[in-house]
Amino acid sequence: MRIGIIGLPQSGKTTVFNAIAARNEAVGDFGVREKPNIATSFVPDHRLDELSKIYKPKKTTYASVEYLDFPASNTTFGKGHGLEGRFLNELGAMDALLHVVRAFEDGSVPHPNETIDFERDRTTMDLELAFADLAMLERRLERIEPEMRSLKQSERVPLQALVSVLEHLKQELEQEIPIRNISLNPDETRLLQGTSFLTSLPLLEIINIGEETLDEQHSIIESLESENTQTGRAITTLCAKFDMELNSLSEEEAKEFQEDIGVLERGYEGVLRLSYELLGLISFLTVGEDECRAWTIKKGLSAPKAAGQIHTDLERGFIRAEVIAWDTLLSIGTETEAKRQGLIRTEGKDYIVQDGDVMHILFNV
Repeated sequence: MRIGIIGLPQSGKTTVFNAIAARNEAVGDFGVREKPNIATSFVPDHRLDELSKIYKPKKTTYASVEYLDFPASNTTFGKGHGLEGRFLNELGAMDALLHVVRAFEDGSVPHPNETIDFERDRTTMDLELAFADLAMLERRLERIEPEMRSLKQSERVPLQALVSVLEHLKQELEQEIPIRNISLNPDETRLLQGTSFLTSLPLLEIINIGEETLDEQHSIIESLESENTQTGRAITTLCAKFDMELNSLSEEEAKEFQEDIGVLERGYEGVLRLSYELLGLISFLTVGEDECRAWTIKKGLSAPKAAGQIHTDLERGFIRAEVIAWDTLLSIGTETEAKRQGLIRTEGKDYIVQDGDVMHILFNV
């Protein structure tokens, strides 16, 4: 899973990156950096932790997320000019976008628009992403027009269908409706394969709050969620500066500090959980003395397709899967005892993998 971090200048975007990826990249480098910061974060998974206590494997492998912190946007974003124009293709290749929105006060870091207004900044980024997509649509339509003229009438049908879809998307975007919220039938979706629109990507908005409002973040989240009517869009809060400071402490010190101020969950844990939910992802687990591991898959995937995430041979030669829920295995203690009690199920090719399934794949190639 690859998530691109975007944001307006002075939003604390790189601080958020440092907080969730446990990095220490330079902040306040707007207009300087020429490449995205890249880091991989491992998804905390208490299920894997508990099962590893039983199996004591040589290694425990968590699911991972790759974050790309793109240079801050300015007024040229989405117009194909300046630094940001070079990154539009990379942004379109992301699995999701994470938009950092400033809500903290800091006199030493002035906001480009002078005042702090996160609703205004959310709208600004929405418009810039839509502008980027509109520019792409217009370029695509311009390229199709001469191609249409060179074809016979009978040969124009597929291109005419594509033009119809592109015009439909253009009209909706001009009404400020993101592509992720536009209904398309399977044929229309197929015509758009290979085209990456920024507003078609799931969008996670991080309201970057100050330490003085840490105790208000739950009420802020509830208010924002009640107003969010878009599909494929999620909103949460994070005090990036606070979380980044916690990264410099030991695990015990960080936990004690959190408890002292009443923060039960690290901010990055909530970000990772929301990212999974937004993308419709779950994890199944494989266990053993060599390795206990979490595998990320799309919700609704069949057992053979899930097995293919481990290795293509497992999908190609899939026979059956032995499956048990992680908490059932944990309560029983061993696979041997779980088998004796008949708690390990045998599932075939039609089985839909559930979050937290512990699976052993039988295959023959």
